[in-house]
Amino acid sequence: MRTPRTATTAAVAVAALALTVGGCSSSGGKSSEDRGSAPASGGQAVSTPRLKIAMVTHSGEGDTFWDIVQSGAKQAAAKDNVDFLYSANKEGQQQAQLVQAAIDQKVDGLIVTLAKPEALKDVVKKAVAAGVPVVTINSGADSSKALGALGHIGQDEGVAGEAVGDELTKRGRKKVLCVIHEQGNVSLEQRCAGVRKTFAGSVENLNVDGTNTPASTSSVEAKLQSVKDIDAVVTLGAPMAAAAVQAKADAGSSAEIDTFDLNAAVIKQFKASQIGFAVDQQPYLQGYLAVDELWLNKTNGDVIGGGRPVLTGPAIVTAKDVPTLEKYTARGTR
Repeated sequence: MRTPRTATTAAVAVAALALTVGGCSSSGGKSSEDRGSAPASGGQAVSTPRLKIAMVTHSGEGDTFWDIVQSGAKQAAAKDNVDFLYSANKEGQQQAQLVQAAIDQKVDGLIVTLAKPEALKDVVKKAVAAGVPVVTINSGADSSKALGALGHIGQDEGVAGEAVGDELTKRGRKKVLCVIHEQGNVSLEQRCAGVRKTFAGSVENLNVDGTNTPASTSSVEAKLQSVKDIDAVVTLGAPMAAAAVQAKADAGSSAEIDTFDLNAAVIKQFKASQIGFAVDQQPYLQGYLAVDELWLNKTNGDVIGGGRPVLTGPAIVTAKDVPTLEKYTARGTR
């Protein structure tokens, strides 16, 4: 697993922090090898007052990435004596309504994604004005501070895209198809822009509907059939990688499939030599640290990272990393 140089320092800091906040567990200090593939335990709850924290994301149906984010958030919530509430909608206005609903429930803290910041900015400012601390995660790092959030937790999407462009160049690829599975999502657009910035060849974007896998597969297949010299397909989420693998087979293409994000299916695709590399942004850590930051802020006035973005990635993962990561993806934490 390789971490791009621009993200190394922050990633090391995050790893150290994760060890600190996760040091106490109900496993009695057993090593990860002893615990095997058992689900991660929330540990013994703290004695601080019960808090209510809501997470509102832009997740579409069937996106396993957000299952992993929730796993991290739930473990931190169990440790921090937090009542954790989750809701999501891929449409910006509907997501904003869910944020308002959380405010109306008088939550003690909010975790919000800003994939479509224009749709969320007013309601996030409203939450901050009402005294509800907000942490943004995953998307919207550029907008987070201006909206009054305590901080942002996630990867730098531009840096992540640049890392992919560098890797594709090293692999000798010449023409890349970058598949955007949610049109209008600024983070996904930043990823493809980052690829284009550092890749020595050419990059073409393709917008598909990530909530309709058959249609997405057909769109990628049609592009591979019509543009024969595409030699790499980059998907921007793990569920889309499977669609691209199928599209490649149906089109009779020899293009390499690469993807952002990990899950158990991607590990299987690595083992079947169907994927060249993946970009890991550690979604479990995004959920865990977001809940923990709000708890720390409410109980001790802390702000993780001093208000600056805390990077959880990117790291380039290849087939050689599978033995290390397989047990974690199996339990839904990577």
